[in-house]
Amino acid sequence: MKVSMGIGRLLIAVYGVFAVSATARASYQLVTEFDQAPVAYSLSAVSAVVYVIATIALARGQKSMALAKFAVAFELIGVIVVGILSLLLPELFSHPSVWSGFGIGYAFIPMLLPILGLIWLRRQSARA
Repeated sequence: MKVSMGIGRLLIAVYGVFAVSATARASYQLVTEFDQAPVAYSLSAVSAVVYVIATIALARGQKSMALAKFAVAFELIGVIVVGILSLLLPELFSHPSVWSGFGIGYAFIPMLLPILGLIWLRRQSARA
């Protein structure tokens, strides 16, 4: 149980860092540079909202398990879809978003994080 708690806290901490950084980045981009890359910057804002929701839901534990699963699954789908689109339609992503290139600008953590999150959430559901 302690290992699981430690992993859960680590996931929450990483989600929290991404929530703060994605929110700050998206806010700046939307206010100052939106006309340069509206698709990429809008997607950065969406990712920021997802990271905030996931962080809060994960931190609330069993009370928000369904919301956490939804947010993390949405994140995974978003990273995959945006990753594919950024390769197929690079003109839409002249400025990268958090999820473009499957999170290459963030060492692929945006791709790995929801996978690890879903695995952890599944194990938590099995224990409950």
